[in-house]
Amino acid sequence: MPIKKLLERNALFIAIFLTLFIAVVSLISFKGVHLVKVDNSDKFGHLLAYFLLSLSWLFALNSSSKKKIKTYILILILISYGIIIEVLQGVLTTYRQADVYDIMANTIGVLFAVILLKKVYRKPVVHFK
Repeated sequence: MPIKKLLERNALFIAIFLTLFIAVVSLISFKGVHLVKVDNSDKFGHLLAYFLLSLSWLFALNSSSKKKIKTYILILILISYGIIIEVLQGVLTTYRQADVYDIMANTIGVLFAVILLKKVYRKPVVHFK
């Protein structure tokens, strides 16, 4: 139970941290870092990152009594965030490029998170009045 309470109290911090972490990792150069290349493995990384990002925001907003937001608005915000990051990769960097398949993987990650939570809780993910 202490871990659950700790996560609940820090849900917004975790969501903000993951949002910033994804932006930084998406825009920095990994020049000199030798990663094992597997075809389309980065797509799984995108899917997983946006799945976790979505879960963190869904929990953060659900635990907040002040900010209630409709799930579909959050979905649009997170998908838009993924698109913006991809555009920034193409515009601001010379070592990264925008990729429509990355956007698709990001979107699938967001949708998987929402679907999973709806299945687990069998009720709306985020409550609103």
